[in-house]
Amino acid sequence: MLDTTPLTAAVDHFADRLRAAPQSRLQRGAATEALALARELAILAQRIEEPEARPREMPDAGMFAAADQITVAGRDLALVLTDAEELERVLRLVEEAQKRAGV
Repeated sequence: MLDTTPLTAAVDHFADRLRAAPQSRLQRGAATEALALARELAILAQRIEEPEARPREMPDAGMFAAADQITVAGRDLALVLTDAEELERVLRLVEEAQKRAGV
């Protein structure tokens, strides 16, 4: 079984930084970046769980929900991820998104 603790820690850290960010930072793109990451993580999880199904897009629940959305999507992916190389790639995605978000 793959240890996905680094992934849950990374998405939790990003989410915590978003929750602590001022509204102005969220409005300037941090929330948009977080939603894009959450959508990507959700699609990755869906493709692992249901490879033949068409992935569903995570809805935009607003800038104040973005932190929760990356937490949920990241933890869902952590539950189904089995490939170490894919884990490393996803960790880079989270890191890059957090940098772009500026939090």
